[in-house]
Amino acid sequence: MIPFFQMKVVALETDFLVIGAGVAGLRAAIELAPAGRVTVLAKRNVTDSATQWAQGGIAAALSDEDEVILHLQDTLIAGDGLCNREAVQILVEEGPARIDELITWGTEFDRHGTKLKFGREGAHSRDRILHAHGDSTGREILRALYAKAKTLKHISVQEFEFSTDLLLDDGRVTGVSLINEKGGVEHIRARAVLLATGGMGQLYRNTTNPEVATADGVAMAYRAGSEISDMEFIQFHPTALYLKDAPRFLLSEALRGEGARLLNSEMTRFMAKYHPQLELAPRDVVARAIVHEIDISQAKDPVVYLDLTHLDADHVRQRFPRIYSTCMEYNIDIAVDLIPVRPAAHYAMGGVRTDLDGRASLPGLYAAGEAAATGVHGANRLASNSLLEGLVYGARAGAVMRDELKLAARLAKGSVTSTTQATSPDDAALEMLAEQARDLMWKRVGIVREGKGLKQAISELGELAARTGTPSTRRAYEIRNILTSGLLVARSALAREESRGAHYRTDFPVHNDARFLKHSVIEGNAIKFE
Repeated sequence: MIPFFQMKVVALETDFLVIGAGVAGLRAAIELAPAGRVTVLAKRNVTDSATQWAQGGIAAALSDEDEVILHLQDTLIAGDGLCNREAVQILVEEGPARIDELITWGTEFDRHGTKLKFGREGAHSRDRILHAHGDSTGREILRALYAKAKTLKHISVQEFEFSTDLLLDDGRVTGVSLINEKGGVEHIRARAVLLATGGMGQLYRNTTNPEVATADGVAMAYRAGSEISDMEFIQFHPTALYLKDAPRFLLSEALRGEGARLLNSEMTRFMAKYHPQLELAPRDVVARAIVHEIDISQAKDPVVYLDLTHLDADHVRQRFPRIYSTCMEYNIDIAVDLIPVRPAAHYAMGGVRTDLDGRASLPGLYAAGEAAATGVHGANRLASNSLLEGLVYGARAGAVMRDELKLAARLAKGSVTSTTQATSPDDAALEMLAEQARDLMWKRVGIVREGKGLKQAISELGELAARTGTPSTRRAYEIRNILTSGLLVARSALAREESRGAHYRTDFPVHNDARFLKHSVIEGNAIKFE
């Protein structure tokens, strides 16, 4: 336990505060730069964001064989009835222009000669997925955005700045409290704050997300009183590398787009039993199919296998250089060996509820990218729409923040002395709480759910949250955020008494459009559907 102490809180000021330095945050910052000082806070290195690890690609109707309306239809189908059609229309119509900007700013997408090269992934009806360096699309986009941001003198990117809570003044968000790289506490005041904090994969024992994905933005917004929406819809990627001594490394859907097959423990191809699109079925279908095959397996530690051995070996190694080199670190040659896989938590469709310009329900607060819930993904995100969402809605949020600048008064500088009693358990005890929470989320609030287990999860997560005390370190704040957001997921999943998209309940296995063709909305202790 850390005793009662006093600390000096340094107060700083900027015009615009962007929390998160992935695709959504940097694209918003670029849009904001002409209007004033833009401070971008990265929790760790800029390269630690989920954008950096996005392998699959970015979708857009740019080829001669494609149309915007087809991209719209594919997205709506994947969203299982719950997409906000207007949000999807914006995504697919504005997406091509955002990609053209990236190319202008130096993004090097893969090409056939001088023409862009398009691939296909699950639930897409056309080849419309752009990749960069085979399977390093997110890294290349992030590189180009960061390089562009560095050319704009009003943008300051500060690494290792961990945001802990939003600051409010008469109900308006006016800044953020943070722990800086040296462990000091700072308050940064701003006319507008954008949450671009990414996902929440670290709520689960198995995840493809980086360690920084602890739902910080959602938890901060919820504590401040903002509305949170669609938290029950967590997408589990069907194919993550499953080795006991290896991280749950993402094996891109593009592998199946190239023709990879799924085999069960009896070496039988099984997806025909579950969906006519076989391995290219929507992700929720493939993930549940894999779970079912694992459940019925007689193997001691069951897995399914991703099989590329029937494909040209040289093409596989050239097409997926990053995946190839990573798997080789664990003595798996993806061109000649079967790859053991299991599903892992991958993407959150829900988050901070916003309008189509990124405005949250609290004045002065905006959100974009995975941290936001516009309804664009509905109940299940279409593959490779996430990077596109970050670009399109990051730019839209930045434009609105810039245009609404005159509505927010400049805040005075100054410093305050804060007296705090930190009561967090020690590091070992905190990590134990985190592991218990992640195991509980995986078991009770994972790919397959039911009411009794969800009620148990809510009770146990509440007990764990009560034991975290008042946080005083970065890790303590992260664990508080994991527990806060885990409860939001579990509460939303319990309230939605149907199965839809990525949310599947064995006790309510079908759609209930009469009651639940709506979005869940949590504000404080209340939950509603609208």
